[in-house]
Amino acid sequence: MNPSIYPSGDVFDVIGIGIGPFNLGMAALLESVPEIHSLFLEKESDFQWHPNMMIEGTTLQVPFLADLVSMADVKNEYSFLNYLQEHNRLYQFYFLEKFHIPRKEYNHYCQWVSERLSSCRFGRDVRGIIPIEVEGRTLYQVTAKNVETDEVEQYITKHVVMGIGTVPFVPEPFREYLGSTVCHTSDYLGKKQEWGRDQSVVVIGSGQSAAEVFLDVAKTQKEGKGNLQWYTRSKGFFPMEYSKLGLEYFSPDYTDFFYPLPQSKKDKLIQDQDLLYKGISAETIAQIYDHLYEQSIGNVSPNILLQAMTEMTSIYKTDTGWRLDGFHRLKEEKVAADTDIVVLGTGYRPALPDFLSKLEEWIPKDEHKRYFIKKDYSLENQIHAEGKIFVQNGELHTHGVGAPDLGLGAYRNAVIINQMAGREVYPVHSKNVFQTFGVNDADKHSYVTS
Repeated sequence: MNPSIYPSGDVFDVIGIGIGPFNLGMAALLESVPEIHSLFLEKESDFQWHPNMMIEGTTLQVPFLADLVSMADVKNEYSFLNYLQEHNRLYQFYFLEKFHIPRKEYNHYCQWVSERLSSCRFGRDVRGIIPIEVEGRTLYQVTAKNVETDEVEQYITKHVVMGIGTVPFVPEPFREYLGSTVCHTSDYLGKKQEWGRDQSVVVIGSGQSAAEVFLDVAKTQKEGKGNLQWYTRSKGFFPMEYSKLGLEYFSPDYTDFFYPLPQSKKDKLIQDQDLLYKGISAETIAQIYDHLYEQSIGNVSPNILLQAMTEMTSIYKTDTGWRLDGFHRLKEEKVAADTDIVVLGTGYRPALPDFLSKLEEWIPKDEHKRYFIKKDYSLENQIHAEGKIFVQNGELHTHGVGAPDLGLGAYRNAVIINQMAGREVYPVHSKNVFQTFGVNDADKHSYVTS
């Protein structure tokens, strides 16, 4: 079938690719910006936020104010508080007295917003972007396939916003074995339905997802016969940094400090800040400890092992399940584990989307194959188009640890929207925290030595 322009002859001001929380937030904020004609495309049939990690009892790791819009426009009709009001849940939430809302409710809130926005089109799999000349203007042509009808659709836009985020990372030794009994945490609940209570499970990783899976398996297995083992190459099962001053690193102020640093210093800083965004919440650690304590009453030894400083490096199939081999990183001794199930909490990596393949020659990358992203969140390129290609949650290496944080999503959207509109639609403040990350201008003086 020949591609069709939809709508015929229409030129959008911006097309967003991928509808996760960040692009959904942009779509919501653009509803009150009439001069910007927008469209957002998503290959899935509806909004789903990490559906296979929607474990009972899990919560967001950020306060509810880190919704789609509030940190840019607290009066916006698509705020979480308005969602509660529309669902007659304000009093229940008031009495709940919690800042961190259930993950399940955050997902339902986002679904509610997506269903109300006419700019959001689901079931559209974006296949490519190319520059195109339209009446003397260099714009972008976005090609997508309608998943339901297989029809190819083409759209013309001035700006593009990539909201594709990150993809699950699986270490090379495990990739060929992925399936029903070896999976990444991003597939956990879908695979769990195929497992039994008596099967042994190994969890690898030390982040929040690994911890949540470990706790869920431990609860499921408490009356079963399977054993549970948890390994991480990290130095321990440590909590995520969550002090009030520590949280200030997830602010526009820290981004302003971080961005102009040399890339070598940025990379070193990010490595040293793992516990700002890769640790386990103190609440989850407490729940795990409480479960282990209860299971050990009466000097019972639960069939559970937690072992840090241990890296699993290989896996192979046995007659009864899987064999994992590795080593203790400090003692330098071999470690082995036999199991039925392996769950990999090995994190995520930035996505390099296939739909940019035809633009590769115009988009430079650094030695680590990372994009160069400007302070305004636009992708550095040599296309010389009228508009820009903006990046959502792909700028950790350039903008710092706040890139994937939901609390900075509305701020980043405000910065991007103000550029597209050519005016200050949403105020962007320069002073948001109490501490100073660089050198305070008032403290800068020259020193004279004798």
